[in-house]
Amino acid sequence: MVETEAFREFKQGLTFLRDNYPTKALTHIQRAVELEKNNPYYMSYLGVAMGRSEKKWGEAERLCDSAVRMKRNQAQLYLNLAEVYSQSGRRDDAVEALESGLKYAHRDVRLNIALSRLIRRRSPVLGFLSRQHPLNRQLGVLRHRTLQLFSAR
Repeated sequence: MVETEAFREFKQGLTFLRDNYPTKALTHIQRAVELEKNNPYYMSYLGVAMGRSEKKWGEAERLCDSAVRMKRNQAQLYLNLAEVYSQSGRRDDAVEALESGLKYAHRDVRLNIALSRLIRRRSPVLGFLSRQHPLNRQLGVLRHRTLQLFSAR
């Protein structure tokens, strides 16, 4: 496979993004997007880099959302959109993005992992026992069903 200049720039940008240098990553990923304007991965990661470095959440969201619309079945694009939402303080929107990703990306494990990190769990019913203790598990199920019953009314 012949590596294009856009792909080299993108890889370099991802390396900087991974190493937590979003400002350096931004210039490389912007160059990759300039060279290949319709690549959803480049657009999505440009949104992530823009959000991390410049805190331009609106533009970052627009880029990530456009990428998702271009290629709905790619889990990484949903993960990037959720990251932008999460970093901008929009936790509920991040959860919603991951849940829609589960529908389109055929139950990708990474989406489930990211979703479990965002969803807040109730504390164990009996705080002095572990969450995995059978008594806590049974009482937790009972609490959940009771709360569902009362919220349905």
